[in-house]
Amino acid sequence: MNRRLKKLKIFNLFKKSKKFSIKWSNYFQIYEKIFSKYRNKKIKFVEIGVANGGSLFMWQKFFGKNAKIIGIDLNPKAKQLEKYGFKIYIGSQSDKKFWDDFYKKEGKIDLILDDGGHKNLQQISTVHYSLPHIKDGGKIIVEDTSLSYVKKEFNNPSKYSFINYAKNIIDIIHRRSPLLNRKLNLYAKKIYLVEFFESIVVFSIDNKKCFFNKEINNDGKNDGAIDYRHNEYFKELKNKMDQKYGLMHKRSFFRKIIRKLLYRNFMFNVLDNFKLKKIFKEINK
Repeated sequence: MNRRLKKLKIFNLFKKSKKFSIKWSNYFQIYEKIFSKYRNKKIKFVEIGVANGGSLFMWQKFFGKNAKIIGIDLNPKAKQLEKYGFKIYIGSQSDKKFWDDFYKKEGKIDLILDDGGHKNLQQISTVHYSLPHIKDGGKIIVEDTSLSYVKKEFNNPSKYSFINYAKNIIDIIHRRSPLLNRKLNLYAKKIYLVEFFESIVVFSIDNKKCFFNKEINNDGKNDGAIDYRHNEYFKELKNKMDQKYGLMHKRSFFRKIIRKLLYRNFMFNVLDNFKLKKIFKEINK
């Protein structure tokens, strides 16, 4: 692990930071993947939960001199970090008024990283109240999402856990499919992509890419290909009946009845569910 980490620029910057900080080891490769394209760009980067400020120095070095690094914390002492060139706000990430005031002062931002209190209300509030204020091409990143499965202190798993909230957003962005015929809300209009890593969830924001989907044909020759997605069940049953009774060859009326039954959606669903139940049982062991 150490050998791999030492190759990552952001990990080395973390180790050299003049102030103390704690991060999980797998985060650094994720940081490299999602943040590299923003390096040396004129961006506003916000981190919630700065504590001693060690990570702020890491971000300052990583993103470069054109980036404005902003910290948010509950502890008033964090304000002392402003002498190093950071902008620090003191307030609660679960407070709508705090976010209203924050965005009134800062305007649109590019990246917001939530490493704050990690409670469901705190994480969800950060995404919900920040979403309208993220620039196209920006991201909202929430860390320590594994706490959605921790009971002590965080009261999870819960119907209202952050991970369940994120799963709900997956459902919402599918509203852009014309097959569903659903009205688009703010989430469907703003969140282009959701990425799940171990203990990190990333929301990519881009209003221009969040349009209603539509089916498009090319100019290739149509050979009249037939959809065989349901025929597999008929063939499988036919072979079994032939082997045991020979009925499928001897009695055409019986073959027609079976085919008619199999071409009903509820029959496909029943047959599919037998196999799906087995797979779901295996992955939840």
